[in-house]
Amino acid sequence: MAQSVLDAGWGMFRTMLRYKCDDAGVWFEQINEAYSTQTCSCCQSRTGPKGVAGLGIREWACEVCGAYHHRDINAAINILAVGRGRLAGGIPALSA
Repeated sequence: MAQSVLDAGWGMFRTMLRYKCDDAGVWFEQINEAYSTQTCSCCQSRTGPKGVAGLGIREWACEVCGAYHHRDINAAINILAVGRGRLAGGIPALSA
């Protein structure tokens, strides 16, 4: 039950954020965060800890390039890169 409450909380937060962005005329788009903790932010290879057992591993080294990552910081860098990549593609015009 706790998971469904948590999901409902994030869903409500996204709804409010989308509403506020629409009201302010700001572009809002969700980014899929899947595999952001497993993907190396340096070489983009997916070599990080996997599965439920890997959730307890907070720091890891990439097997391909050898970069050392903290799980949460690495995920934040990957999500930021996706957002910036979408911005570089251009912001679509808002329809009135």
